[in-house]
Amino acid sequence: MMNYFGWKWIGIIASSDDYGEMGSFNLKKEILKTGACIAFFETIPKNNYKNKVAYLIDVIKVSSANVIVLYVTTARILALMDDIAMANISGKVWITTTNWPSAQEFGKKQVLKTINKTLGFELYSGIIPGFKDFLLNLHPFRYLDDIYIKEFWQKAFGCKWSNQNSALWMKDTDSFNGTIHCTGEEMLQDLHKSVYDVTNFKMSYTSYNAVYAIAYAFQTMTVCDTPGPFTNGTCVDMNNFQPWQLLHYLKTVHFKNTGGEQIFFDANGDPPASYDIINSLVYEDFTNKYINVGSVSSLTSHGGITIDKTAIFWNNENNEIPLSLCSETCSPGYRRSLRRGQPICCADCIPCSIKEIANETDTNDCWKCSSEYWSNENHDRCILRTTDFLSYEEPLGITLTTISVSFTFVTGSLLCIFIKFRTTAIVKANNQKISYILLISLMLCFPCCLIFIGYPIRLTCMLRQTAFGVIFSICISAILAKTVTVVIAFRSTKPNSKMKKWLGPVIPYCTITAGSLVQLTICSLWLIVSPPFQTVNKESYHEKIVIECDEGSRSAFWCMLGYLALLASISFIVAFLARKLPDAFNEARFITFSMLVFASVWVSFIPAYLSTQGKYMVAVEIFAILSSGFGLLACIFLPKCYIILLHPAMNTRESIMGKSAITNRMF
Repeated sequence: MMNYFGWKWIGIIASSDDYGEMGSFNLKKEILKTGACIAFFETIPKNNYKNKVAYLIDVIKVSSANVIVLYVTTARILALMDDIAMANISGKVWITTTNWPSAQEFGKKQVLKTINKTLGFELYSGIIPGFKDFLLNLHPFRYLDDIYIKEFWQKAFGCKWSNQNSALWMKDTDSFNGTIHCTGEEMLQDLHKSVYDVTNFKMSYTSYNAVYAIAYAFQTMTVCDTPGPFTNGTCVDMNNFQPWQLLHYLKTVHFKNTGGEQIFFDANGDPPASYDIINSLVYEDFTNKYINVGSVSSLTSHGGITIDKTAIFWNNENNEIPLSLCSETCSPGYRRSLRRGQPICCADCIPCSIKEIANETDTNDCWKCSSEYWSNENHDRCILRTTDFLSYEEPLGITLTTISVSFTFVTGSLLCIFIKFRTTAIVKANNQKISYILLISLMLCFPCCLIFIGYPIRLTCMLRQTAFGVIFSICISAILAKTVTVVIAFRSTKPNSKMKKWLGPVIPYCTITAGSLVQLTICSLWLIVSPPFQTVNKESYHEKIVIECDEGSRSAFWCMLGYLALLASISFIVAFLARKLPDAFNEARFITFSMLVFASVWVSFIPAYLSTQGKYMVAVEIFAILSSGFGLLACIFLPKCYIILLHPAMNTRESIMGKSAITNRMF
């Protein structure tokens, strides 16, 4: 019953006699085997009862156990329940292992609430064919020699037999004033079940089977197969047999009684365990109603217990099966953590950690999901992890793709403008061919961001960083070449200057080639020694698997960025030193500002890149590429386009040259 209802925290009260001590000890042992715990185990002594019961009541009040088993004799139950009722203890489920006393035996009305709706085990009430009819046909006039029927009749019907017209029962010659006289016409069928129950044969059924068992044993002993079971193969002398000889045959009987039940004894001499589970209801008029709510039989294959839960009346307001636990039940998603120094039934509920689940109630451990799964929010089941990468379908990918394509289109438009107005003064004065190289490299730089978007594969992983590094090195080298050209042109204006021989396309082209070749060498070695590759990141996020590119050699990656930083620094320093050259349209100023923008973007990029993961790390790098590239484009070329398109009057040799000879050299 404890297992059936899930009761894990049980109190036991036993009487200090063989019945209570032996029975409660065996019960405790069996309860502990199931994993349940004993909240308290108290014995009611024969002496000093008052002191013990006061202590016991305190124990019951303090204990959280709602189920208490009574291995107590009937006499002790009466006294104990009376004291418990006086202490106003209610809401407990009392389980009895002996016949529960009737409400009339308790006598006090205040006890009724305490003892109401108890559960108990009683002897199995089997079927004795014809016994019910026999009991209903009992009558004093039919069984004149039965000395008990007259007394039973008086108590059952509340009447008195008169000695008038009955010489057989002359017992009292007084007249019973105001007393109902028994007439013999009363019907046993009219008696209430609590007075005369002819449906439940408990002790009768047991006695019935006992008599038949002895009869079968006696019959077997009488027949006695040869040779006999005793010394020298002898049989029993039927005129002088011993009880132990009959017991020998009694152990071996196996028969079916008239009710169809199998009767036999096991190796310990015990018959099959058969009990009825009774729910006892009491009413204010001190009447009882016993409801048979289940049974226990050792002959069944499923463990023996059958209970109709819906038939049970519980001693609580909502009539629900009460809980009896030392601690709260740990729901799925939590594991039990035993409390130090307390029984195993007392535990705290600890939530499962990330990537772990507990899909059962009161589990001691959480289970880790496999690498392809993660735990849901409640940690009670594993959910398939989604793959995550910067895709073209998501808003972030769409936005970056749109910006990249737009910047490419803008750069291409500026290149077309420079080609269309290539004969104008401002285009010629600003290193026309180097400007073309710079615009083309910027126009390639923006679409290289598209390699970073989409499902990473080995080829895209290898190209994304190397392509960006080489193209950007061409851009920065071209800017450095433009700056160096401006400086050389200024220096060559001085008389007898040796810088005049360096004027021309050789220095700019060599600068671009050398600057690009170094970066190309770094990237080539990177791809040969430890190229980037696709990797599956299962650790960064527990709810998703990140598909990303591993840079392979982190040193090569930072060398590539470091070289870009070196080129940008050199360009910035040269342009900064040349910013005040006496020129009407000094391009060094714009280059200085563009390098400041470039440096600001990439200095901000490093901490942002290192502090993000997955697709957001990729997005940060794309943003740095786009913003730095557009910064170069805007600072260097938009002022020129502004003059070319909106102020063509300023796009003349005279306007640009002014009083300076530098621009004249550029022409």
